[in-house]
Amino acid sequence: MVKYNGYNKDELIQREFGMKIKEDMALVNARVLPPPTLKYHDTGREKSENPRMGHWNMINKKMVNGGRVDFWACVNLSRLDPSFNFRFCDDLVNMCNSKGVHFHPQPLIPHQSAHPGQIERVLRDIHKMSRKKLEESGHKGKPLQLLIIILPDVPGSYGMIKRICETELGIVSQCCRPRAASKLRKQYLENLSLKINVKVGGRNTVLTDAIQRRIPLVSDIPTIIFGGDVTHPQSWNCNHPSVAAVVASMDWPEVTKYRGIVSAQAHREEIIQDLYSIKQDPSRGLVAGGMIREHLIAFRQATGLKPERIIYFRDGVCEGQFSQVLLYEMDSIRKACQSLQEGYLPPVTFVVVQRRHHTRLFPTDHRKTDQSGNIQPGTVIDTQICHPTEFDFYLNSHASIRGTSRPAHYHVLFDENKFTPDALQMLTNNLCYTYARCTRSVSIVPPAYYAHLAAFRGRYYIKGEYSDGGSSTGSTAGGARGAGGVTFRALSEIKENVKEVMFFC
Repeated sequence: MVKYNGYNKDELIQREFGMKIKEDMALVNARVLPPPTLKYHDTGREKSENPRMGHWNMINKKMVNGGRVDFWACVNLSRLDPSFNFRFCDDLVNMCNSKGVHFHPQPLIPHQSAHPGQIERVLRDIHKMSRKKLEESGHKGKPLQLLIIILPDVPGSYGMIKRICETELGIVSQCCRPRAASKLRKQYLENLSLKINVKVGGRNTVLTDAIQRRIPLVSDIPTIIFGGDVTHPQSWNCNHPSVAAVVASMDWPEVTKYRGIVSAQAHREEIIQDLYSIKQDPSRGLVAGGMIREHLIAFRQATGLKPERIIYFRDGVCEGQFSQVLLYEMDSIRKACQSLQEGYLPPVTFVVVQRRHHTRLFPTDHRKTDQSGNIQPGTVIDTQICHPTEFDFYLNSHASIRGTSRPAHYHVLFDENKFTPDALQMLTNNLCYTYARCTRSVSIVPPAYYAHLAAFRGRYYIKGEYSDGGSSTGSTAGGARGAGGVTFRALSEIKENVKEVMFFC
């Protein structure tokens, strides 16, 4: 490309700037980290897996901790024949049970079919019928655990469905596209079972090193891993706020289950504003809150332990905002900890994950590549093209399906836990194999990935409050005031039972 564009023949570059552009790519030294061993359930024919080239499969394996689905329902919003509901649900239930999910064979209420124009009505009817049925069967107060939804043939209703289910009815849902569902392919049903399991509180797999407590600076003391991200609306759309999300691991030492919270903030504000907050309550006075504080309390309730170490992966920050984001968000983390107990200051490691860069890596030995000709999963570079004094590295943790793979760039902005480069690189690479939605290692560390998914989900909650024309009137959500007195529209609150599971998967 350099030769084709003829940069060295450009007089402006040579005469005005005195630059010469080398036509050969730079050679850098790299290492390939070994993949981790993954633990599956002992009742499966294969109890563990050693991934090769960043991917594996679920053949002869069962989820390491299968969730339990006792109360579920199904609704078909597509043009598929209503009788298809029975075939699809039977095959899906059988697949889930074969993979270790304890899935009751019969739905709580009969299968439903509805016109796409009646989505809100049918969802509310299902919620009402489910509550009545649960009360009649002596399970008053228990929620419908899962609603399987075959989406309409015409796209556009997914966001509304998720908003109604997760913020109004408190229903965890699994949406299925009619075109994919109608084929009843085994691979598709297997992928659905992975998502369903984590949505009902199960774990698909865990790192063997985590079970055996051999992960440095994670397994020795209770450690919570956070992921944070902010999604922004289009720059011209000033009516819509940005959406921040923070997820946190809720199990230790496995560090596989994550809990997610979303929050609206001022338009195109990159710093997460609601990590820690103090609000005035008419009856209680000043009340401490915020996403970090809520997650720390939830971790204590889930594990019975107080986090003694924090690792925070922050997605989507450019170099020009490093110091600003670090200063504000570290201060919020400190205040959230102090609000729980005087003197509670667990050591923090603050890592920024960058995906939007132009660095590409190519193998010099074409015998040592993945199936698509890219560098191997686990390739890490921490010299030559990295900062000479700061702690950063490039990690290609995934096998690209097509095209040139893009490594993630990790910047360690603050490290009280004193990670060595090898320890943090190995931890980051190993975590990339625990992503719940597929049997592949992913390109960025899962906490940051989950935060991105949760923040994107939060955009649906906002869009549901606006009309198609973009009017800001007629909202059911209250307004909020951000930094600098900027008013923005608050998000609808996610129901507690939904928040406790990985609803964003």
